Amino acid sequence: MKKTVFIDRDGTIVREPPDEQIDSLEKLEFVPGIISGLKLLVDSGFSLVMVSNQDGLGSKRYPRKDFNKVQQKIVGLLKGEGIEFEHILICPHTPKDNCNCRKPRIGLVKDGVASNAFDRLHSFVLGDRLTDLQFAKNLGVQSVLLSKKKSGAAAFTSASALEACRFIARSVRAAHIERETNETAIVVDVSIDGSGMHRIATGIGFFDHVLSQLAKHSGMDITMKARGDLEVDEHHTVEDAGIALGTAIRSAIGDKRGIERFAAPLDEALARAVLDLSGRSFLSFRCEFRREFVGELPTELVEDFFRGFADGLKATIHIECHGRNDHHKIEAIFKSVGRALKTAVRVDARLAGQVPSTKGIL
Repeated sequence: MKKTVFIDRDGTIVREPPDEQIDSLEKLEFVPGIISGLKLLVDSGFSLVMVSNQDGLGSKRYPRKDFNKVQQKIVGLLKGEGIEFEHILICPHTPKDNCNCRKPRIGLVKDGVASNAFDRLHSFVLGDRLTDLQFAKNLGVQSVLLSKKKSGAAAFTSASALEACRFIARSVRAAHIERETNETAIVVDVSIDGSGMHRIATGIGFFDHVLSQLAKHSGMDITMKARGDLEVDEHHTVEDAGIALGTAIRSAIGDKRGIERFAAPLDEALARAVLDLSGRSFLSFRCEFRREFVGELPTELVEDFFRGFADGLKATIHIECHGRNDHHKIEAIFKSVGRALKTAVRVDARLAGQVPSTKGIL
């Protein structure tokens, strides 16, 4: 399934004139920022579908030849910027016709796009009218409103077309994972382009603390709730939390287009973490602890967490640490991995749309 943006035309891609009919090239003017915004969406892996109501198209008042001349110019100019629409769906009817294809009804999409072709969880409607919001609701996708007036029905509202597209591009790098076994039940929500917000509850106090450090220093928003057989041992909870978190981050990253991929930060003299989002799971862990526990967390499980994390993330991770205080060393490890993640998942605008591998796939 494809992540898709269904885009209104008049008022969203091009400015709408006072008579609400763009029937000549003299009336054609692009909305500021929309070309850069649409290019960002394409480079972020979105499929674009134009959906537009064109009242009375084909009538004497609005001949098709006038519409086609403008439409071809719009499509041609955007194609020259690397922006192409997978589908262009136009309703020619008026409200009086009471058709099923006029937005906010979804007949156009039902007829023009296979029902299983787009990922509803990661798809959006981008438009400038309240009918676009209703259209999104009827499709079962999120909506972004291009307007100066806020709307509680929209996931995001902005008068800037570029900012609206940036919101869409950022928001899809998120994932929800539920992992349940006979020993643990773990729910994780991750937003890659967050601000380091975190809500962690695993039942192991110090483990919650260092996971919060990972969130803070990676810049990701992480929510985790874990229920495990702590009456038996902490091992299952810690290892399965690593697998679930790694899987969630890998899912949120998506096809990895444009990311930095590598990271090798140095967190002062305490810890060093190097990682590669390579698609291959491997962990090298070089750190010795003197204490058996820090808080309620067995120190031997730090390596087990990152082994599970590397497996879930499908990443190569090398971790080294040196120091006297085991509490500080463990914190430094999680901070350093957080910083490495922050660098590795960052999108390089120069590489947008490219997978950072000579193989073309990760």
